[in-house]
Amino acid sequence: MRGRAVIAGATGFIGRRLVRELRDQGYDVVCIGRNGPDARWDNASAVRALVDGSELVVNLAGKSVNCRYTDRNRDEILRSRIDSTRQLGEAIESSAAPPRVWLNASTATIYRYSLDRPMTEATGDIGTGFSVDIAQAWEAEFYSRELATTRRVALRMAIVLGDGPATATLVRLARIGLGGPQVDGWWFPHRRYRGIGANPTGSRTRTHHSRGRQKFSWIHIDDVVKAVKFIVENDALDGPVNLSAPRISDNRTLMATLRRRVGAAVGLPAFRWMLEPAMLILRTEPELVLKSRWVTPERLLQAGYTFTWPDLGPAINDVVKR
Repeated sequence: MRGRAVIAGATGFIGRRLVRELRDQGYDVVCIGRNGPDARWDNASAVRALVDGSELVVNLAGKSVNCRYTDRNRDEILRSRIDSTRQLGEAIESSAAPPRVWLNASTATIYRYSLDRPMTEATGDIGTGFSVDIAQAWEAEFYSRELATTRRVALRMAIVLGDGPATATLVRLARIGLGGPQVDGWWFPHRRYRGIGANPTGSRTRTHHSRGRQKFSWIHIDDVVKAVKFIVENDALDGPVNLSAPRISDNRTLMATLRRRVGAAVGLPAFRWMLEPAMLILRTEPELVLKSRWVTPERLLQAGYTFTWPDLGPAINDVVKR
């Protein structure tokens, strides 16, 4: 046995897969969640008991961003990430035998809208607005304590391709005939993407004239799990690490690939004025497909990680088939 692995947020599609993989690798996997099964968030002593003496802690907890950014959902997206991270930090801080490694989910959306150059861990520019403020507050809480014997890594994940909400939304758009490029443009002013938290940034809706060429950073679920195991075994990796495939795509290429895979004969370009009501029906946000995310996994590549799915086409074929 490799020791105990504590997984928070194990009911999501990434968490479920990671639990299986770590058990296969020989870990005694225990899970923290609203309903357990091994400890609930409302039982701080039970959380501490699992963390104390563990080898590995992985926190994936947080309300899904695949929703409408109502005031209630915005507050819960922030609260769920900060509170779970704070509780795990307090448990590790008070442990007699703290874990060797703590991995905490973060997001590649922390970087600005980019069409001009890739964002790496060393040279990336932090953006503004709701999603960025969430990411910054999340990471600030993660690194807020002195934990001398626990190595910490913030997993800045790009959009994960697999049996999760992002892939499902993109496939649905392709199947209902909106599988052309998604094109930003004018829409009625709103404040759903305004900043949040103690130091909110950004106050208005921004549009970008990318003509469907906004960059699409992504990673296959297989590589998420494989990269997590790689990071756990590589003591040189700490701090933020980008989890994204090395070969960037763009929105036009993504949607053309999806259309071919699902057999959609028609792929109408979807301008923002079409996307806004469509995404309202789907109960999600246009930001998913309109933000230009250009993120590269510099630190993983420098450490010698080899991607199983470096190219978008084969990755899309695999996840849609599954």
